[in-house]
Amino acid sequence: MPIRGLSACFGLVVLVVSACSGADPDDGATADPSATATGEPTRGGTLVAAIDSDPGSLNPAISTSGGTHTASELLFNGLVELDEQLEPVAELAESWEVLEDGAVYRFDLRNGVTWHDGEPFTSADVKFTFEEMLLELHSRTAASVGAALQSIETPDPDTVEFRFREPYAPFLLQLGVTEAPILPMHVYEGTDVQENPANIDPIGTGPFRLESYTPDSELRFVAYEDYFKPDLPYLDEVVMRIIPDPGNQVVALEAGEVDWLFGAPGPELELLRQAGGFGFFETAVNPGGSNCIMTVSFNLERPMFQDVALRRAIGTALDRDQFLERVLFGQGRVAEAPISSGIPFAHAAGLEGMPQFDAAEAEQLLDEAGWQREGDGVRTASGVDGVPDGTPLAFDFLHFPSFEAYGDLVRAQLGEVGIEVELVPLEPPVFAERVFTDREFDTNIISYCNGADPEIGVKRMYLSSNVGPVPFSNSSAYRNPDVDRLFEQARTTVDLAERGEIYRELQEQLVEDLPYLWIVETESGRVFTDDCAGFGPAGHFAETAYCAS
Repeated sequence: MPIRGLSACFGLVVLVVSACSGADPDDGATADPSATATGEPTRGGTLVAAIDSDPGSLNPAISTSGGTHTASELLFNGLVELDEQLEPVAELAESWEVLEDGAVYRFDLRNGVTWHDGEPFTSADVKFTFEEMLLELHSRTAASVGAALQSIETPDPDTVEFRFREPYAPFLLQLGVTEAPILPMHVYEGTDVQENPANIDPIGTGPFRLESYTPDSELRFVAYEDYFKPDLPYLDEVVMRIIPDPGNQVVALEAGEVDWLFGAPGPELELLRQAGGFGFFETAVNPGGSNCIMTVSFNLERPMFQDVALRRAIGTALDRDQFLERVLFGQGRVAEAPISSGIPFAHAAGLEGMPQFDAAEAEQLLDEAGWQREGDGVRTASGVDGVPDGTPLAFDFLHFPSFEAYGDLVRAQLGEVGIEVELVPLEPPVFAERVFTDREFDTNIISYCNGADPEIGVKRMYLSSNVGPVPFSNSSAYRNPDVDRLFEQARTTVDLAERGEIYRELQEQLVEDLPYLWIVETESGRVFTDDCAGFGPAGHFAETAYCAS
């Protein structure tokens, strides 16, 4: 019989942080994103949302870029979706069975689903999307499912079967629109999927279809009249307006020019609460992924960064509390481990060796690593392996424009200990090519989203086999056979407590090697005009939304 949750098959307890945490009712906020503002849902109207960057691509199956997913997830569906408890519920798959102790997943697909161009959706689309896109180009799916999957079979147009080499517990958590959006085979077959024009003029099965895309300005979506969910969506249109500066987004909201913000800085949030007329909720679930950690990557192919002593000194020079206070304004927490605290069974608290801020110790570590300083100047190399004597301790720091505040703080804090940092803001598509294809960078910062299980969003960052041109994979080019082995051991271990012990050992090794620096775990504070309601927390935020005017 169909199985609706993981526990029925594996005896697992899925431990998660609630997707939405309510605000204090005394502050005038609406804690529940689906709260009814006007009674029964009303039909029609346009919702205007602000996004912070031009997505460049609208194909979420070939990238984990948050910009791409934010702008495109309303167009697509996964086989299942995850509810607020991260339990799988029916989407393109009407029901499913988990067989052979979790080695086989058989999905019965909905009848009558059509693509936005009227063509029927079938199991062939699922097989094609996984084999030609997700398992090749979606870094999280490629690193997790790709390493475990044996075959995908389509016995008929309404059935698709995934067969794994061994029991694979996390699979149902990886089938939502963020981790596994399904795309049309008839549009992509026989083409270079990365260059297909449909990547900017997409066809999906989702609640909205694309009407127009004006780069650096806006995207306009209209309701798909043949959407497979009865009576949805309520809205006629969704407009995504590209407004890079968070402060300008808030100004646009206050002026009535936009109705929805995916996030706002802490001080502005408090002012909006005091002003009234807005609804709020906080969530760790975002388009593009959940349980995200802002993470500094080192290019380990650069000679200077092959010395873990330098990496540890840099980590010790960074005051992560300041990032929480001055960049996030308290929305989140300091990262205590390589795996997010939003995955409690795998999060390893109290790890020895996690860098702790101490400017004096950082100076001493830099001296010992061969980076000498005269007065208040920039340090230079003296006896550093692979680095000519006299080379300045200077490097670039790539970041999305929306992450500028992180770059400013990194530059300021490292400058205090004699390190010169050049900030290089790049739009997501350019950033991805430069970091993952060209490997032309020294350091960067990425919001690496861990998902609901380490298989989903953690593994792709560390596997030796995941170094390459897939965006948002192993950006540091870190290779450690012991870490590869531990990930494989965790993947094939069903008992949750045993998996947790493996992940702790794995994180102890990562903290010893420091291929990355884990800065802060982020949360987002959604804001919307209070004559609108019915929102969801992630990529389908507007599927059930409606507005009174």
